[in-house]
Amino acid sequence: MKDNETMMFKVEKEKINEAREILFTVYDALREKGYNPVNQIVGYILSGDPTYITNHKNARSIIRRLERDELIEEILRFYLEKQK
Repeated sequence: MKDNETMMFKVEKEKINEAREILFTVYDALREKGYNPVNQIVGYILSGDPTYITNHKNARSIIRRLERDELIEEILRFYLEKQK
């Protein structure tokens, strides 16, 4: 691929739904434990350190089912769709 060409990135619809469900599940678990869910999820995504996510309701294991880039993609998709 040449420097002036754009590379295509495509994610399966199944992964999109899974990412959305995971984010909402983890968000709820963090909120129930009294954490700021947005700050904790951002900390996890930026650092890759799973200790930003509580073990409550198995949230730490759940969020690790997907790669961090898949979570970022879903967050961006959701945000941009809401802006239209």
